[in-house]
This record gives sequence, structure tokens and C-alpha cells, in this order.
Amino acid sequence: MEVFSKLEGEIREIVFRGTTAPRVQQGNDNGLAASNIGSMLQQVSGTSVQEIDKLIAELQILRDMLQKEAARVQREIVGYATLIQNARRSMGTTSEILSSWRHDRDDIPRISA
Repeated sequence: MEVFSKLEGEIREIVFRGTTAPRVQQGNDNGLAASNIGSMLQQVSGTSVQEIDKLIAELQILRDMLQKEAARVQREIVGYATLIQNARRSMGTTSEILSSWRHDRDDIPRISA
């Protein structure tokens, strides 16, 4: 949500920055006023397009970073799963060895004094 709030704030700033139109002197004809409005609209739209392009580039960088991080986390999970499987096998082998030692020890006749 914070990213969207920041994005919205930046868009509003761009729009407000571009909405301050140059004052047209009274007595100028409609052609001059239309030219000023057209110029202002080009500036606003040009700035807006540049800002949108900049935001798209930043979002693409973030997407790439997230994809790389997701791949790294997936590799870590696979590594931990392999480690757990190896630990279970090792514990099973150790348990079998200890169990066979116990049986061997129980089979030895005891000499009582």
C-alpha cells in the first residue's frame, strides 16, 4: 500500500506542477490563448509521460529483483529439504547401529561373581 500511496502522490505532484498556466494578457486574441493552452498541455502531457515511463522502469527493476529473490528462496528451500532428508537418513542409520549394538550386548553371557 505504501508504494501505491507514494505513486499516487507523485502523480498528483506532476499534475499540480503542470496545471499552473501562464497568464494571458487581456486583449490578446483567441489564437494566442489557444496557443498558450496547447503549449501548456504539451508540457503537462510530456512531463506526465516521462514520469510514467520512469515509474514503469522502476517497477520493472522491482519485478526483476522480486523474481531473483523468489528463485533464491526456492533454492534455499530445496537445500533445506535435502538437508532434512539427509539428517533423517543419518538418524535412521545411527538408530540401527545402536540397536544392533544393544542386541549384541544383550546376547553376551554375563558372569556373576
